[in-house]
Amino acid sequence: MGRPGGINTIVHHLVGGYLQPGDVAVDATAGNGHDTVFLAQKVGEKGFVYAFDIQLEALDQTERRLREEGLRERVQLIQAGHEEMDRYVEKRPVKAVMFNLGYLPGSDKKVITRPETTLKAVQAALNLLAPGGVVSITVYTGHPGGEEESDALATLFSTLDGREFAVLKGFYVNRSSKAPFFYLVEKTGGRGR
Repeated sequence: MGRPGGINTIVHHLVGGYLQPGDVAVDATAGNGHDTVFLAQKVGEKGFVYAFDIQLEALDQTERRLREEGLRERVQLIQAGHEEMDRYVEKRPVKAVMFNLGYLPGSDKKVITRPETTLKAVQAALNLLAPGGVVSITVYTGHPGGEEESDALATLFSTLDGREFAVLKGFYVNRSSKAPFFYLVEKTGGRGR
């Protein structure tokens, strides 16, 4: 879900600070390709990005955007659910994983990310993450199922060991309670607290 600007611009700025040329990154929800292009630009020619989506339409949009930007060779597009990322990600360690939850704008709004698969995917992302790496999750609650997914993530993040992970939640204080917000989870590798 989501477009450039707003919350996604903030998330890109934050995640971009963690990435260097040559890094490996994952777009767990390729969607319309904005995050995939961003990650491919940040990791440079020697870096690599894995991009997942269950919808072929999303992968087609992402591929078209990557080709327009001359970045296609840096990205492996994978038609699979994000909960399967640990089966596909071979280049490690991963420095950043981005999630943009909800549904693909302009498509079937019944095809959404779901708590059970999202939780499994986030756990996989945290396991793949290098110390000093980051996972970002942009959360949308204004669609059916969005609140449940948000609640499940809040529960998961409240149980993470503060010595291993630092969890930041960012949201607008002057917008609707249904406005998107984000989590940023840094793998501190024991440097926490």
